[in-house]
Amino acid sequence: MSEAKGIDIVTFGCRLNAYESEVMRREATEAGLGELDGGAVIVNTCAVTGEAVRQARQAIRKARRDNPQARIIVTGCAAQTDPDSFVAMGEVDLVLGNEEKLKAHNYRALPDFGVNDFEKARVNDIMSVTETASHMVDALEGRARAFVQVQNGCDHRCTFCIIPYGRGNSRSVPMGAVVDQVKRLVGNGYLEVVLTGVDMTSYGADLPGSPRLGRLVRTILGQVPDLARLRLSSIDSIEADDDLMEMIATEPRLMPHLHLSLQAGDDMILKRMKRRHLRDDSIRFCEDVRRLRPDIVLGADIIAGFPTETEAMFQNSLKIVAECGLTHLHVFPFSPREGTPAARMPQVDRAVVKDRAARLRAAGDAAHRRHLTSLVGSRQRVLVEREGIGRTEGFTLVRLDHGGPGTIVDAHIAGQDGASLLAQPLAVRAA
Repeated sequence: MSEAKGIDIVTFGCRLNAYESEVMRREATEAGLGELDGGAVIVNTCAVTGEAVRQARQAIRKARRDNPQARIIVTGCAAQTDPDSFVAMGEVDLVLGNEEKLKAHNYRALPDFGVNDFEKARVNDIMSVTETASHMVDALEGRARAFVQVQNGCDHRCTFCIIPYGRGNSRSVPMGAVVDQVKRLVGNGYLEVVLTGVDMTSYGADLPGSPRLGRLVRTILGQVPDLARLRLSSIDSIEADDDLMEMIATEPRLMPHLHLSLQAGDDMILKRMKRRHLRDDSIRFCEDVRRLRPDIVLGADIIAGFPTETEAMFQNSLKIVAECGLTHLHVFPFSPREGTPAARMPQVDRAVVKDRAARLRAAGDAAHRRHLTSLVGSRQRVLVEREGIGRTEGFTLVRLDHGGPGTIVDAHIAGQDGASLLAQPLAVRAA
């Protein structure tokens, strides 16, 4: 939870939500929300799993206990997909949809501002939104790296996923607006920028000329020469274009770390998920990208216990950790989301789901420890995130004693503690 002029923002979920929370902070401040007696708490929710929604509800109740006089506003994907459930919570004063949360006037939709015919929910049909604006932010509070939204929404309909109903169809931010945002952040001292989106490798299909993500990356690096590090958030490997692969191979300022939306390693489960790739596609992509960039670090999202998953099918997902050389694993125990096809499929017993998730996490932890060990004795360039903590170019966590937040430190890796690298700084590049 962070505070600005009487406004607290609690953010759940993805990097896009983190970016949007900064836009919300500015818009809510402009609307005068922080000047109300008791201030305001805005909860920016995530809907990717049932657990994410449960945590959001828990945060709302805690916010009311801790701030009895505050106005509590709930927004984000869970509010977009199921606004009535938050309207029904006595702790909540206002519910805003994902489009409404980015505009100042919607924060004045409270009785405190003299609104007539007050309605507790302002949530539009997200599928009717056809454009994504470039919401300029000067900084991201408490962060050493900056996020830039390049895309929103998703045109695909994976059977387990509720997110298209929270984010709408895919729409891209024009390339010039993205470049301007990156220039602005670099001018304000940021050395690293992360491009974010819901389905980022679908970037550009709705823009004139249909530029792809690789062209956007090439343009940013060409037009912002002072940008030290450009990073991509999660991508769908089956959509990686030739320009993007060339940038990975040839551009040292594009960080050697990719997080892949794999979801499973079994062909039948991938088909039932309505994914657009098979396990061999994932393995081939990882082999190709590692050949182009030998130092690349790969992570992935994998779901454990998808409906109809047998032990043999699960073993295929377990084996793909090694076959793809994955290092950072995000494991999701399958969580049925009401309104999705997967929720109507034959479910795997919850105890089995939890066990498979635990086994996947154990495989991921072992792979991560091997990765840490492989870097001991190396020299790494580390972006310091906060005092004593930083990340390598490959996004590996580092503990170090020197360098202020927002600086890049050349560090010798002296050891590892099972969770992070232990570094001795050599030199610092100031922001």
